Amino acid sequence: MKKTIYILMMIMMSTSILFADNEVGVKKALYDLTTGNIKIVQKKLIHNIISNTEYYKTKHEQFKVRVVVHGDAYKFFMEDLNNTAYAFQPILVKNKKKLQKAFNELVNDYNVEFWVCGAGMKHHNLKKEAFYPFITVVHNAMTGLIDAQNDGYAYVPIAK
Repeated sequence: MKKTIYILMMIMMSTSILFADNEVGVKKALYDLTTGNIKIVQKKLIHNIISNTEYYKTKHEQFKVRVVVHGDAYKFFMEDLNNTAYAFQPILVKNKKKLQKAFNELVNDYNVEFWVCGAGMKHHNLKKEAFYPFITVVHNAMTGLIDAQNDGYAYVPIAK
């Protein structure tokens, strides 16, 4: 009898460990953002996240979003464009406040996480202090993508 109880307890413990990180009923999307095109960011990232979140709300399901930022997309997440090549891009400078408002809405109202590639930041000589405070710097984009996919996030590429 003791042996049977012990075996049952071990099975229960191993099952709970196996499924501890699996959030049942939670939809998860991982946006791989590499584009430097502002229209694509507005339509395929910002609009889609809001639209998809609202869709899942109507189904009474939770929707979690993580965005890995790298490639040409750094410029959209920089609070301070001074002393960067991005300061001379008129369309970016013109739309900066609108983008900042949209990103803040995604973070505050939709709980979106933004992960920025640390290796690319180093390569482009970009400092964390120049970015919006809501970003999280990860080792590199690939480890961020791998970690999120292993956490159950569905991969959604946003490129040129």
